[in-house]
Amino acid sequence: MRPAINVGISVSRVGGNAQVKSMKKVAGTLKIDQAQWTELEAFSKFSSDVDKVTELALDKGRKNNQLLIQPQYSPMPVGEQVAILYCGTHALMRDIAIGQVRPFQEAFLDRLRAAHKADVLEPLGQGKLTPEIESVLTETAASVILTLK
Repeated sequence: MRPAINVGISVSRVGGNAQVKSMKKVAGTLKIDQAQWTELEAFSKFSSDVDKVTELALDKGRKNNQLLIQPQYSPMPVGEQVAILYCGTHALMRDIAIGQVRPFQEAFLDRLRAAHKADVLEPLGQGKLTPEIESVLTETAASVILTLK
């Protein structure tokens, strides 16, 4: 009896090919970044003083980790996933505290749903990530952060 799948194709390769282009572009280095963050965080526990660059890397990793936590039974559309991961991978949340990540995410996505569903979220869900969309994501993130301060 033969297996039902092609054993020559790894699951990670199939998963990567199934992603839309916008997700690949935004989250392409996320796995490596998070692995490096885990190592850096473990190493930094032994050091009393951390330089500014290391602190920024630790902060970005912690916030990205928070973004990856998804409430049970609450699926998120692909366009929204890409939009919020864009904020994490481009360090757009560097000016907020770790405790503000969840409120930021909710406010950011609410604002995109209200004002940019057709011109940002839908194209992101279809795999399109243009400089115009990146500009809207950056501007929306900045305006949401101002409301959280």
